[in-house]
Amino acid sequence: MSGILISETTKEERIQIVENSIGNISATCDGCMAGLAEMYQDYIDGKVEIREINRRFNARYERGMDQPDRVGCNYL
Repeated sequence: MSGILISETTKEERIQIVENSIGNISATCDGCMAGLAEMYQDYIDGKVEIREINRRFNARYERGMDQPDRVGCNYL
């Protein structure tokens, strides 16, 4: 694997990149990871670069937009 861009990776490599980055991609350990893993599905499917997904996510915090609910998370 030479990079993280969609054009440089296979779907299997993108899955591995996301798994290595966020941990348990199957979200079986707790309720909080499911939404995070789903957020990167467009990257895994080769639709949107990972940097754009991260930019959109961070923009929500910078603009003070409503955040998704944390369902099943013990940190509330």
